[in-house]
Amino acid sequence: MKKNYVVIHLGGSIVVPHISDEGGMSTAFLKKFLKFMRRELRRGSKFIIVIGGGKTARAYQRSISRVTKISDWDLDWIGIHATRLNAHLLRTIFAKEAYPVIIDHDPVEEEVQMLRSSSKKLFFASGWRPGWSTDYIAVRLAEKFGAKEVIIAKDTPYVYDSDPKKNKNAKPIKKISWREYEKIIPRRWMPGLSSPVDPVATQLAEKSGITAKILRGTDLENFQKAIEGKPFTGTMIQ
Repeated sequence: MKKNYVVIHLGGSIVVPHISDEGGMSTAFLKKFLKFMRRELRRGSKFIIVIGGGKTARAYQRSISRVTKISDWDLDWIGIHATRLNAHLLRTIFAKEAYPVIIDHDPVEEEVQMLRSSSKKLFFASGWRPGWSTDYIAVRLAEKFGAKEVIIAKDTPYVYDSDPKKNKNAKPIKKISWREYEKIIPRRWMPGLSSPVDPVATQLAEKSGITAKILRGTDLENFQKAIEGKPFTGTMIQ
């Protein structure tokens, strides 16, 4: 049985890829992810999964900004509550397997020890506070629970040398240092910022010596390879 926790940042864009009258959740992915995670749990792994806000967060942030001027602080809170909604969605889907309360704040050492002593092997976490992205929270939880890496599962398979949505000639990067990675992303965090790993998480990961594996979260076969420490399709940042 594996002793260390596997820390995953599951991009909200995978859970809620679009907004519609039905909410925009990808039920097809969630059904596959339920089977996938149950199989991994039977193998003895322990998981902490941090959920992003996805299109829900961006739709709310965009809508309120069209109505009135709003501070970054309040925009962040809108995004945080979207991550909490998504985390509760996942926790409810995994009601039999998951710890019954999501991690929605920075746990002190006593709380970490309490969670470690739980018989549950699956924990879900949401956003915590303005200025702290869910990328950052995944890295912080890895630090607190002794994990040496985080798996960043989003809707893109790699880190690219430029934005592939704007540059069709953008080249995928398979391995890069945190210092070099910092040069190709924005320097500061902003609510709704979309990058494989954002600036605040990057700084903490570099300081803590934590590796990030970036991959497309819907490719569950490749996802499993990353969990097991096998060669995978994606980007390694260390």
